Amino acid sequence: MVDILAENLSGKAVMGTDGTELGDLYNITMEMKTGGLRSLLVVPNEGISAHAVGFDTDEAGRLKIPISGVQAVKDYIVVSR
Repeated sequence: MVDILAENLSGKAVMGTDGTELGDLYNITMEMKTGGLRSLLVVPNEGISAHAVGFDTDEAGRLKIPISGVQAVKDYIVVSR
């Protein structure tokens, strides 16, 4: 597996496996006790509603995508929906 630095992910576009462009990565949350990654916080694109794409949101309206849904990280971060 190739290592990817977190600084290279900031602002990267996030896309569903169905090709829907969900938005841009804002941040990644982690579990403080274990150090494990928890979720991606994504600023949704215009017209994307959390309810329609099946994700929870934080208090600022950013999509909370579980890290378990990440399928690939290349030109886009691809997540399952």
